[in-house]
Amino acid sequence: MPPANWSAAPSCRPGRPPVLDQPAAFALTLNGEPCRIAADPGARLSAVLRDRVGCEGTKIGCNAGDCGACTVLIDGEPVCACLTAFGQVAGRAVVTVEGIEAGTRSGAALKAAMLARGAAQCGICTPGMLVSAAAYLDRTPVPDEAGVRDALGGVLCRCTGYGKIVEAVLDAAAPKGAEAAAFDGGIVGRRVPRLDGVPKVDGTERYGADGWPAETLLLRAVRSPHHRARFTLGDLDAWRAAHPGVVAVLTAADVPGRNLYGVIPAFADQPVFATGEVRFRGEAVAAVVGDRAAIEALDLAGFPVAWEPLDALIGLDAALADGAALVQANRPGNVLVRGRVAKGDVAAGLAAADRTVSGRFTTGFVEHAYIEPEAGFARRVGDRIEIAACTQAPYMDRDDVALVLGIAPEQVRILPTAVGGGFGSKLDLSVQPFIAVAAWRLGRPVGMVYSRPESIMTTTKRHPGRLAMTVGATRDGRLTAIDFSGDFDTGAYASWGPTVANRVPVHASGPYFVPDYRAEARAILTHSVPAGAFRGFGVPQMAVAQEQLFDELALGLGLDPLEFRILNALTAETPTATGQVLGAGAGMRACLEALRPDWARARAAAEAFNATATGTLRRGAGVAGMWYGCGNTSMSNPSTIRIGLKPDGRIALHQGAVDIGQGSNTVIAQIAAEALGVDLAALDLVSADTDLTPDCGKTSASRQTFVTGRAAELAGRALRAAILRLANAGPDAAIVCGAGRVIVAEGEARREIDLAGLAVDRHGYVLAAEETFDPPTSPLDANGQGDPYAVYGFGAHLAEIEIDTALGTVRVLHVTAAHDVGRAVNPLLIEGQVEGGVAQGIGLALMEEFIPGRGENLHDYLIPTVGDVPPVTTILIEDGAPAGPFGAKGVGEQALIPTAPAILNAIHHATGLRVTRVPATPDRIRAGLVGLGGQA
Repeated sequence: MPPANWSAAPSCRPGRPPVLDQPAAFALTLNGEPCRIAADPGARLSAVLRDRVGCEGTKIGCNAGDCGACTVLIDGEPVCACLTAFGQVAGRAVVTVEGIEAGTRSGAALKAAMLARGAAQCGICTPGMLVSAAAYLDRTPVPDEAGVRDALGGVLCRCTGYGKIVEAVLDAAAPKGAEAAAFDGGIVGRRVPRLDGVPKVDGTERYGADGWPAETLLLRAVRSPHHRARFTLGDLDAWRAAHPGVVAVLTAADVPGRNLYGVIPAFADQPVFATGEVRFRGEAVAAVVGDRAAIEALDLAGFPVAWEPLDALIGLDAALADGAALVQANRPGNVLVRGRVAKGDVAAGLAAADRTVSGRFTTGFVEHAYIEPEAGFARRVGDRIEIAACTQAPYMDRDDVALVLGIAPEQVRILPTAVGGGFGSKLDLSVQPFIAVAAWRLGRPVGMVYSRPESIMTTTKRHPGRLAMTVGATRDGRLTAIDFSGDFDTGAYASWGPTVANRVPVHASGPYFVPDYRAEARAILTHSVPAGAFRGFGVPQMAVAQEQLFDELALGLGLDPLEFRILNALTAETPTATGQVLGAGAGMRACLEALRPDWARARAAAEAFNATATGTLRRGAGVAGMWYGCGNTSMSNPSTIRIGLKPDGRIALHQGAVDIGQGSNTVIAQIAAEALGVDLAALDLVSADTDLTPDCGKTSASRQTFVTGRAAELAGRALRAAILRLANAGPDAAIVCGAGRVIVAEGEARREIDLAGLAVDRHGYVLAAEETFDPPTSPLDANGQGDPYAVYGFGAHLAEIEIDTALGTVRVLHVTAAHDVGRAVNPLLIEGQVEGGVAQGIGLALMEEFIPGRGENLHDYLIPTVGDVPPVTTILIEDGAPAGPFGAKGVGEQALIPTAPAILNAIHHATGLRVTRVPATPDRIRAGLVGLGGQA
């Protein structure tokens, strides 16, 4: 039993054994309970709370005071626990998110409001937000929005766009009745609060760094400090022996199977550990494993490795130069892959145009900057390996880990933890191969957590693009032709480079009818960090070029930019650039038309402001459209759902789509319940686990609501039919699940089915259904003609901005976002996706650019804060897609794509400056204005 001088705080995992290896224990009050905790007084408070006490709701996102995820209250004041020495809290009162309900006056109301508003998406920032908000409300008799935003300014969120968090805090100050979510026969379309929301606000949700077994060893990677270098490893055995607590040093020689992995099997080219030469800064050459304290204390600068730096190809120009060295010997010219879509005669179409415009545009690397760094642990269980880690693609992880270990896929179990943001980067392996090899070799649990610099240095980025485009139209505004080319820097390894190179040419027309069209793209290898998937697979970069040139063309023809887009918008009958006729569900024109009232108001207001402005401030309003194919491009990408009726009368939904904050745990359950015809509360969710849930594919490409949702609809309908057959009831009968029984009512007739006497299948269900949906697509021919996607999402954004022409700074005042979602399964969650997408679009437009070797932290690499994101008005268009569940489409990527070009078009409206390189940082804007003679 615990020593007499120890009391574990009841709200932070009671019963966790303390580690009393320090000479003194400090007395403090933790979450209302007096206790004594023995730990190094110089240790970070965040580490003591998590590792000694078990308060794992205190999250660590940066260990530098940049993200605020570790915020706790000390004597009522919000403080970053990662910057606070444990000795500083002796004799003081500490409150973590686990104790916020009892430890603050506003905690309970805040948690309820966060749930009701959908303010916790991935949930990793939620503890810091709740604690900061509680401190503000407890000391502020009359809170207001400005005060709330100021109070939350020290906590970063990458998912929500902050709007719903601010609304929740204001609601908590003046509680309102939340809309009930009880079953009324219409679950699809309801604003159901997130079903997995309670653990997020309680601080009990388990992410990759949480809940490790007590005996888990820690692993750290030894990484290259050079972009390219040859290397030689020294005497590893002697180094290990000289460092007590180090259990093993692993290199490529220790990989049991294939020292190679990659998200696209045909392009797999990235080693677990490099051999002989590294191709990017941060590439791993070895790993050290041992006791946690020993590994954390290691100075890896003394690790025995000798480096011979080599000339590196950084950027597209270097990689494409004549005679450039090859990043990979089997990729001539450093071209990984090419993509092409062409129809008609582009030269003739441009010649027939009354006006053409051309432009060249450049975008940079963009960091995903999720608040949860990559983390997880692995353990060997007999001849199997189990991995609990943050991931977007459990079955892809399973298959690649099996190859690395040289075992069958069935010997690998992936148990996805909660994911504290992903946005595409957590599709690629990160910690998984390292911990799998270590746990397999050592027979002990092994965990790994990326530091923030390590995460930024080594994980995939948005592809930098160099884009050229020419667009032509007749004098009445009808498009005649588009000619597009784009090169994308995919870094040292393939990752999702082939997907970007093939998706961009399909989308470079925008959601518009273009008779003559040619689009070509290349993914280029360089000695930079690999570029991969990031919310749009290259389409946001392309839209920066295409939507700005559309504005140029419209203005040159004397046409209104919005009306120009409405005139050319795709309809159900007009073919796309690939020749596909979309049919029902093509809601682009409706999205644009929905902006008309706000567009007229915003343009007039900006022009009136500028007409009377005497200082340096100018205002502008810009619009941009978008489309995005849901799912893989011309490839099979099925999802399978299993749903079963248990003997106790409850329904088990095996839902393997990983929820990274977008809400699939809730949306898929809504669809299944609606199709089955039961109360949502009757469902028990069996979350992603490769042993328990069928493959629902990866969480990317805006596919889960559409693809997995459709599989859930089919499975729900199949189980409903089975229940009705058993009851000998008609298709319109009502089903009610009870304790050990199911009641089927049809008119005056009522039949009760006793489940106790029914046989169960191998999964333990008395009745079950399993259904698969694979979207109908067709391969593209040599000119990219065919049906690459079964469903497209459409949208249009209106951005209103204010620019200081003397400083070059831009402030986004408001965004109006119209999106065709087919059927809004859960409008509350869709609004959150749109607002979060807008925030990331602001970052792409105005502030975010990763430069390899620089800015590997969250105080140099800037993402939007609560002060940078304006109010967002979301307009939902429901033009149902017949292939989707109840007509629904995805919206995850769509919400980001038009934001940046709308802002850039607004900058042009305000100043006449056309931005061709993003982000449009103040120095670039200022230089552009000086070049225009554009000083106020």
